Amino acid sequence: MENNNKPIVNLISKPKDMLRTVYTACRTCYSADMPINIYNDANDEEKMLKLIERVISSGHYSTIEHIQVSFAISNVSRACTHQLVRHRHMSFSQKSQRYVKEKGQFDYLIPPTIERNQELKEKFIKFMGEISDKYQEFVDAGIPAEDARAVLPNATATSMVASLNLRELIHIANLRLCSRAQYEIRMMVKGMCDALIAEEPWLKPYLVPKCERFGFCDEDKSCGRKPKLEELKNAANAVAVL
Repeated sequence: MENNNKPIVNLISKPKDMLRTVYTACRTCYSADMPINIYNDANDEEKMLKLIERVISSGHYSTIEHIQVSFAISNVSRACTHQLVRHRHMSFSQKSQRYVKEKGQFDYLIPPTIERNQELKEKFIKFMGEISDKYQEFVDAGIPAEDARAVLPNATATSMVASLNLRELIHIANLRLCSRAQYEIRMMVKGMCDALIAEEPWLKPYLVPKCERFGFCDEDKSCGRKPKLEELKNAANAVAVL
């Protein structure tokens, strides 16, 4: 059946003391003290955040790779997960179309641009029904699910457990929260970020579109939210000439 809800994202695993762990990694690089002592003595949140911000802004990203988080993700299309699995330094366990046979009408997602056009939406739903019938025909004829799945579309709904370190999550957020990112993965990544920020509010400034972090846009086509990098360079050059 059609499934028009937004992605369902739940944070299912994260370190107990994320802030102290990242702080310990950062502080260890500049201290003669033992890391365990730094960890046990860390209790000043403002001090910890100040050091973390300075270290991350300097590009010392290895300090946030110690944090691993896991999300349970469902109600997303295969098209969406095909984009997500292109990211590096992640682990995925996804619903298998080889071992899980679709029974009846398979769940699918309708893109918002089609959803808003009633005529095209009806054609889309009709076509999904025809694909479902053909899939079932193949399965009933003894074709293995791993081969019958060849007719299933990118719109087919799926689910997965995705795990990644904090550095990669920040990288993904910076790219996929951009207004130019495809709508569904933007909503899914927003769900991931919101779930983590709800428990670790200090991460909010980092889990944003890259233009918010860096103050400029480096995309070929900008939404206009922030000035283009070239514009800033031209402005700086004009000031230098003066």
